Amino acid sequence: MNTPPPEAVGPLIRGLTVLRRLAEAEGRRSPGDLVRDTGLARSTIDRVLSTLERLGHIRLDGRDAVLTPRAMEFGNAYLAASRFPHLLGPQADRLADELDESVSIAVADQGGVRFVHQATRRRAMSVTFRVGDLLPGERLAAGAVLAAGRTEDPSPSPTGFPALPANTDGGAETFAERVARARRDGWSLDDQLIEPGLVAVAMPVRDASGHVVCAVSVVSHAGRQSAESLRDLVLPRLRRTISKMESALTESPVPRKNPSDPIATWARASKEELGPEFVESLARGLSVLIALGSGHASYASRPGVTSTSDNASANDLPPGKRPDRDPEPPSPAGLETGLTLSEVAQATGLSRATVRRALITLVHLGYASEAGRGFLPTPRVLELGFACLSTLPLPQIAQPHLTTLVDQVHDSASMAVLDGTDIRYVARVPTVRIMSVDITLGTRFPAYATSMGRVLLADLPEHERAAILREIEPVRLTPHTVTSRDALAALLDEVAKEGHSLVDEELEVGLRSIAVPVHDRTGRVVAAVNVSTHAGRHPLGHLRASILPHLREAARRITADLGVARRFTAIRTD
Repeated sequence: MNTPPPEAVGPLIRGLTVLRRLAEAEGRRSPGDLVRDTGLARSTIDRVLSTLERLGHIRLDGRDAVLTPRAMEFGNAYLAASRFPHLLGPQADRLADELDESVSIAVADQGGVRFVHQATRRRAMSVTFRVGDLLPGERLAAGAVLAAGRTEDPSPSPTGFPALPANTDGGAETFAERVARARRDGWSLDDQLIEPGLVAVAMPVRDASGHVVCAVSVVSHAGRQSAESLRDLVLPRLRRTISKMESALTESPVPRKNPSDPIATWARASKEELGPEFVESLARGLSVLIALGSGHASYASRPGVTSTSDNASANDLPPGKRPDRDPEPPSPAGLETGLTLSEVAQATGLSRATVRRALITLVHLGYASEAGRGFLPTPRVLELGFACLSTLPLPQIAQPHLTTLVDQVHDSASMAVLDGTDIRYVARVPTVRIMSVDITLGTRFPAYATSMGRVLLADLPEHERAAILREIEPVRLTPHTVTSRDALAALLDEVAKEGHSLVDEELEVGLRSIAVPVHDRTGRVVAAVNVSTHAGRHPLGHLRASILPHLREAARRITADLGVARRFTAIRTD
């Protein structure tokens, strides 16, 4: 790394170094390990971790610092600014469905190739590279077509690709020869260069000025397709897809900007509360990086701040007012312009001088680039934990919040998803009692008789809900079980209106539970969380008055994490 310019923000450099080292360790590292990894003093590491925890980018789990889904905000900033997932992703997904093969979109980064979108096929043998992973360009078809779009001579990628084991076998052709062939043909073929058994064909995508901005690859296994048969099958359809992608890049207008969030006020309040353990300049610098992609600072849901933006969680919306599609517009940052210094200052609430120093630092580190008068995040920000976090399933996202909930209410907490006419438990944190609710992951119960099931059923479109009520045969599991279809329909209407469900001894005598929904970015309910207890411990009024607020807050935090994690990647719910 070159010597930082005099205006660079030292705490921001150190904070990004810690984030990068955490990401290289797949998201978990002890403070002592980070001292050895970075060469920073233990006191510096502690202050950086305290600040990152306050910002929500890490949590402390015993002796370890662990990246949270909120750390994906950095990678989201680049993906939003590039507009590739929004404009090109749907075309890649359709091509994958048409071919029944994996399709990826990749960009050039640091001499290598970094994935920014994946449409994979779930098979016993399938592609396991993640969005955000960096691979050597000379071992990928995408690397050859990206290099062919540049004027300088292709050079080998730097060493050290954590997503890929070392391999010196480059095949019969040199990388320069493959680049020349890709420049001549307009496509490139990878015949097991990246890994034995893996074949791929790639083509470039160009912007309105003719510059190559990304590459689209179709990947298969040699047991399904030879390199030549894959080429013959894919090229005509890939060309049609590329044409549609280039039209989308050319014709789609740069959308509006989001309003600002008061990061400056919140950072000052955090500094007053935490004192020297909160590094304000680090928080400001990270907010600038996030704002480059989203048009706002994105710290509205952190402790101690009231947002002025329109990015409220779906759990915070009144019943009946949740959107039926993703309410967030595409990124305000266009490929050509980016955000100006003044626009970043307005988006974050920071002074122009503060923003200027942060941008100088980010450009120096390679996390931002200048585009005329504007600034854009670079693909390199994806190295700050995006790849390792992008594969977290919903239960792992929920687990820390369920643990906190159990610590608050001293009763067991669970998460379930709808599976046909049943619910299936996908996450659970039990409490330790002589008499406790014994449920394991994978356990199924009839949805109609459970609090989580009623929350999940209540969110279904009316015709789907009615179809399930016609399909089930309600059984009286206890003397209190509601078995009338009309009564169940009325209960589901009430749950949809109230936003929670309380079930009293309908599944099992002595068991009470209360549940609330977890929403995705579109406002759709994807899971439910509950607290279950023995009827002798809490009267019904106590569940609503004392348990429900904590339960709603846990669901809100899970929804917020899920909103960040699922912005550009698909998250498994089981």
